[in-house]
Parts: sequence; C-alpha cells; structure tokens
Amino acid sequence: MKLHKTLIAGMIAIACTTLVTAPTVFAKGNANAGSNRVVSYQGLGVAEGEALLFMREEEKLARDVYITLYQQWKLPAFNNISASEQQHTDRIKQLIQTYGLVDPVVNDAVGAFANGQLASLYAQLLAKGRISALDALQAGALIEETDIADLQKAIAGTTRPDIAAVYENLMKGSRNHLRAFVGLIENQGIAYTAQALPQAEVDAIVNSPRERGNANGGGRGQGGGAGMGRGWR
Repeated sequence: MKLHKTLIAGMIAIACTTLVTAPTVFAKGNANAGSNRVVSYQGLGVAEGEALLFMREEEKLARDVYITLYQQWKLPAFNNISASEQQHTDRIKQLIQTYGLVDPVVNDAVGAFANGQLASLYAQLLAKGRISALDALQAGALIEETDIADLQKAIAGTTRPDIAAVYENLMKGSRNHLRAFVGLIENQGIAYTAQALPQAEVDAIVNSPRERGNANGGGRGQGGGAGMGRGWR
C-alpha cells in the first residue's frame, strides 16, 4: 500500500510541472538554432510553440505507455487507445510542420523522449502499471487526467484558431479515454478517485456521454473495454 501511494504521489508531482518545463522552441533553419535564444515563427508566440512541442511528446508518452501495458496485460482498451494516441501525436506533428518548428521526436521508438521529465514520468507510469492490471488502468486514467489539464492550459495560451481547434478535439479524445479507463476500474466494484483533476470535474466527465471528435483534430476516443469481465484483476 505504501508503494502504491508513493508512486501516485510521485507521478502527480511530475505531471503537475507540465508546460512550464516544455523544451525551448526553435524555427527550422534559423541561424540562432544552436544558441539559447528562443524564437517565434510565422506569428506563433514562444509559449505557443513550446506547448506544441511538449504536447507532441506527451501524446507520444500516452501511446508508448499503452503499447507497453497492452503487451503485459492484453487488455483491449490499451491496444485501442494507443492507436488513438498515435493519431493525436501525428496531428500535433502536422501543426509543428505547419509552423516550421523542429520536431522533438527524432526517435519514435517506444520509451524515447527528448524531454527528460517525460522520460522519468514514463518510467514511473510503467512501474505502477506493471504491478497489476488494476494499477495499469489507474495509470491510464492518470495519463488522461493530466493530458486534459495540459490541454486546458495550452488552449488558454494560444491565439491561433487552428491550434485551439486541434487541442479541443484532442481533449475530447482524452475525456473519452478517461471514461473508458474509469469504467473498467468501476466494473471491478472500485470507486474511482481523481488523481490530477478536481474530483468534481472527473465525475462530470465520466458521468457524461461519450463524445464524437472532428477527424481532422484526431479527437476520436477509443475505449475498447466492452466485454471485459470481472475475473482479470
């Protein structure tokens, strides 16, 4: 029990750093790309660019965790949702290319991250998720809560309608994923406790219907939890 609480506390502490630790953003081909000077490009503010780069790897983190946990537990939700997260990170990549920024994902292998804190969070999430199938679902729910919180901040920090629209649709997908994970947890007769968002906000999400996202925004949520019995825990 102490290990379980320690892992949760550690993950929340790292997750809450979010966008303030996003990597420096450089425009492609800029003469200052090797310096510490932060630049903007095509009217995109520095904070907006940093948010894009961070979200690119954060969505990849979700994909990588779910791919790995599916390999261990064979729960269909992880396989289905990892495919959705691939769409999410690809959509952010398109925006990075649109605005001429340098993609932080130079190595798309599972578990590879340019952002050191995301690499650390990935390791902690896997450590928790490998304890049991139930802990794996809790880790998935924590990822989605954190993703929702980060997307909310990113939306508030952009003035670009195209970027905001993508973030809004990714958030629809994250809410659907949270509904799927919480549903599977509660199917075991366990009340879900919020880990990164206010409990009231989580309750409002899970008690509302599944959302349909715009295909261009990559917001299609995939739960894949239908038919899961009670004997896997």
